[in-house]
Amino acid sequence: MKQSEKAILSIMYVCQIEGKEVFEVIRKKTMFSEDLINSKIDELIKNQLVNNDRKTLTDIGRNSLCVVLAGGVFDIIHPGHIHTLNAAKKLGDVLVVVVATDNTAVKMKKRRPLHAQEQRQELVNSLSMVDLCLIGQEDDIFKTVNHVKPQIIALGYDQVHQEKFIIEGCKKIELDAKVARLQSPIPESSSSKIQKEYGESIHGI
Repeated sequence: MKQSEKAILSIMYVCQIEGKEVFEVIRKKTMFSEDLINSKIDELIKNQLVNNDRKTLTDIGRNSLCVVLAGGVFDIIHPGHIHTLNAAKKLGDVLVVVVATDNTAVKMKKRRPLHAQEQRQELVNSLSMVDLCLIGQEDDIFKTVNHVKPQIIALGYDQVHQEKFIIEGCKKIELDAKVARLQSPIPESSSSKIQKEYGESIHGI
C-alpha cells in the first residue's frame, strides 16, 4: 500500500473516532488537491478498504492499520513523555493517547493535577507524533480500549498497570491486542518530581 493511501486510511480512522468530517481533514493534513483525494478514495473503495460512503473504513481497511494506544496523566510534558510517545508511534501507523480524567489523576498521583483534563488533552493533541488524544473513562478503562480497538497497547516504564491485567481485560471485550512495555532513557524524569523541584526552587528564592 502506498504511504499516501495509508495516510488517508489513518485520517479516516481518527475522524470516525472523533466524528469529524473526513474530506476537509484529509485536505488540511495532506495538502492534496480535491481531485487527487477523490481519485485516491476511489482506489481505496475499489480495493475494498473504504466503504461506498467515502468516509468510513471497511473491516479490511481497519485491519490494514496498526493502531497503538498509550495513556497517562500528562500533567507536565517532559522528555520522558516525548521519548515514550515517539517509541509508541514507531510500533504502528496510528497513535491514540488517552489522558486520565482529573479524578483518576488524583487517585494515581495523590494530588490534583496542575492542568485540567481538557488542557492536558489539548497539550497532548499538539504533539506531532500523536494522531488523536482522548479523555479517558473513570469507571472502566476498557470502555476506551473497546472504542479505539488498538492492536497494541503501549505502557510507559513507570505505569502501574500490569501487563496481565491489560491482557485479561482485553480478552473480556474479545480484543486481541499485544502489550508493549516501553522504556525511557530518563527514568528519573517525572511530572511529580518536576513539580516538587520547581516548588522547592521557588521557596528557596
